[in-house]
Amino acid sequence: MLRNKCLKAASILGFGTLALLAACGPKNNAPAPAAVVEVGVVKIATTSASINSELPGRTTAFRKAEVRPQVSGVIQKRLFTEGAEVKAGAQLYQIDPATYEAALTSSQAELARAQANFAAAKSRNARIQNLSSAKVISEQDVDDSTAAFAQAQANLDIAKASVEAARINLKYTKVLAPISGSIGKSSVTEGALVSAGQTEVLATIQQLDPIYVDVSQSVDELLNLRRQMMSGKLAADKTAKVLITLNDGTTYKHEGTLQFSEVGVSESTGTVVLRALFPNPDKVLLPGMFVRTQLQEGTRANAILVPQQGITRDRTGNATALVVNKENKVELRSIKTSRAVGDKWLVEEGLAVGEEVIVEGVQKVKPGASVKAVPAKIATKTAE
Repeated sequence: MLRNKCLKAASILGFGTLALLAACGPKNNAPAPAAVVEVGVVKIATTSASINSELPGRTTAFRKAEVRPQVSGVIQKRLFTEGAEVKAGAQLYQIDPATYEAALTSSQAELARAQANFAAAKSRNARIQNLSSAKVISEQDVDDSTAAFAQAQANLDIAKASVEAARINLKYTKVLAPISGSIGKSSVTEGALVSAGQTEVLATIQQLDPIYVDVSQSVDELLNLRRQMMSGKLAADKTAKVLITLNDGTTYKHEGTLQFSEVGVSESTGTVVLRALFPNPDKVLLPGMFVRTQLQEGTRANAILVPQQGITRDRTGNATALVVNKENKVELRSIKTSRAVGDKWLVEEGLAVGEEVIVEGVQKVKPGASVKAVPAKIATKTAE
């Protein structure tokens, strides 16, 4: 009995010793160090960038002529097909010429009479002048003869002018195309009475190849553009091209050239109109179409371009970027951007050449975190 009690006490003592030794042993419960996150970066470098502006535009015909009658009368014939191409000088309508032919005949008869009267007055005046030198006629007769001759000359001139006017009016009975181009629908048919100087047009002709695109640019953008050119930041491109995007999202295959800028600013919209000229051989562009234009404003030397993935906005709308500093830690940097250039932002302030901006893994890190920077996989066009 006593022996069993001694064995039991020894067992308890041994277990307690083991527990004490275990409690005094080294502790391995400390948290493991955080893994370093790998992020993709782009190294900042300067490059030459073409600066473009995307602006709204509307197409307008290169030439436009509204056909109206220049004499009154009844339309006898319409001599064109609506929607067809017509050449300058082609006859479009025939107005009844009967009254104008009669007027021409009458004026020609008046001219013949005036010519006869002029010839008689001329001969009589010559005889009077001869008699006057012989002193056998009064001065009054000389004056009367001279006046009659002058009046006959004036009547002859009037008759000639009347014949010319009658010829012109007769010619105007043939309504001709003033320009070459596409002619629209006719507003009158055969038998319609038209009047000289009427407000209603008979038809409209528009030359569509080439074609204009009128672009609206805000005066603020225009002033900023001129300031950059004057400061030397932006070099003007003398061969600047203009591209347009159609309503269906496709890019028009022909490039345009900038022709001129309006000399005034619209008081209602605060915009300036720029006009570009585009080839339009297939008549894809029609007057009145709305398009989006990409206008090449110039070339920016030493531009800093950052992929858009690397730029975020804070709650106030200010642009920020995450930069990896020399200690391989993330630094939040406030920057200033001016515009998008393709899929990149043009940075004006806040970044320097050689710095590394995080563009991949931005959501995985915070300012102050240690990271491993590797070249980003996205394709960049930043010149080294």
